[in-house]
Amino acid sequence: MTLTSSINNAGRLQLNPLAIPHRLLLGPGPSNAHPAVLQAMSTSPVGHLDPAFLALMDEIQALLRYVWQTENPLTIAVSGTGTAAMEATIANATSPGDVVLVGVAGYFGNRLVDMAGRYGADVQKITKPWGEVFSLEELRTAVETYRPAILALVHAETSTGARQPLEGLGDLCREFDCLLLVDTVTSLGGVPLFLDEWKVDLAYSCSQKGLGCPPGASPFTIGSRGMEKLQRRRDKVANWYLDMNLLGKYWGSERIYHHTAPINLYYALREALRLVAQEGVENCWTRHQKNAEYLWQKLEDFGLSLHVEPQFRLPTLTTVRIPDGVDGKAIQRRLLNEYNIEIGGGLGELAGKVWRIGLMGYNSSPESVDRLLSALGEVLPN
Repeated sequence: MTLTSSINNAGRLQLNPLAIPHRLLLGPGPSNAHPAVLQAMSTSPVGHLDPAFLALMDEIQALLRYVWQTENPLTIAVSGTGTAAMEATIANATSPGDVVLVGVAGYFGNRLVDMAGRYGADVQKITKPWGEVFSLEELRTAVETYRPAILALVHAETSTGARQPLEGLGDLCREFDCLLLVDTVTSLGGVPLFLDEWKVDLAYSCSQKGLGCPPGASPFTIGSRGMEKLQRRRDKVANWYLDMNLLGKYWGSERIYHHTAPINLYYALREALRLVAQEGVENCWTRHQKNAEYLWQKLEDFGLSLHVEPQFRLPTLTTVRIPDGVDGKAIQRRLLNEYNIEIGGGLGELAGKVWRIGLMGYNSSPESVDRLLSALGEVLPN
């Protein structure tokens, strides 16, 4: 192939104007972003050390403290997806040989196990069937048995749609001198969270779910007990990019260069957080719960069964059992191709057994539910 023909082929295959269909994203994430967030993202970038951008970073930190209900000074957005923020918590809190106890009741609990092991932890886990949660008594028994340095739990298990109760766990961890690390990826912005009241030591999240922002700028926070451990450690954090000793100097008063931040993603995150604050975070939680209950009732009216018991269901993510004899993937394809609606399938142990329906951020509305249910009525077998 000649250089000229290569250029011509490239022009035909790759250089057409971007043409992406508009989808209603009702899967496990990403969700659709609010138009104001997309507008903010189109703002011309400035430098990552520009005073205007540094001021915006301060605003992001203050807004994140508000939606998480925490006063933690080191509350930032990691330049990366929610998985990067997950890894940041493990990398900074874990030293080789630390006992890390992980509650596994879904796919993302297993991811925490894998990550902690890669950082040299002595990983112990307790398990529950996917879709169930741990009781405070079960967790107390496990902590007494393993005496961990860190107890890691998923507050909102995206693979199952289950919400893990956190009340009382902070006191338990203080009693046994361990840190409480919590995944809030599918709960931040849509599910009640009180990090300080619940005495959570480390938490992380993402931008593309309850906050209604494109992915790539992911919340991270660490409390005083976590900071004390970080400052005491004699080994370096085994991940340069996610080392909070370094990142804290960029986000803090020193403003020491660390990396070139994704400027426009931070514009979008700041606007998404502003919209949550404008609505009021408690009103945001109420909206998500109300719309989820509307969805649950409509799904049950269709004769569909929900996977998680009502008291533990997430308002942001609902798992629906696929009826016997129904090709779940075929239904998903029809919704996508004929109605421009995305829903998710199951992961891991729930693959082929459930659909995952997200009502998150901007998409948490009665209109989203009605559009989905109208389409489901057309594609489900009678």
